[in-house]
Amino acid sequence: MTTPINKLEPAFPRDHRHDGHNGMTIRDYFAAKALQGMLTAYPCAALGVDMDFDALAGDSYTAADAMLKARQS
Repeated sequence: MTTPINKLEPAFPRDHRHDGHNGMTIRDYFAAKALQGMLTAYPCAALGVDMDFDALAGDSYTAADAMLKARQS
């Protein structure tokens, strides 16, 4: 039996609920890492060329969801 994907699992588990949050989710962390890699693959970003950041952001969460799914295996 596989464990269900928990997109709200904290990336760095610590109990901050008394502060009203429990930190960044692992999904957000994976998406940030994926986006960082995607941006380094586009040298035109450094040249100020217009980029579709909405599409890149969506792609980063698609990659994050794939990473979460791979963790189930």
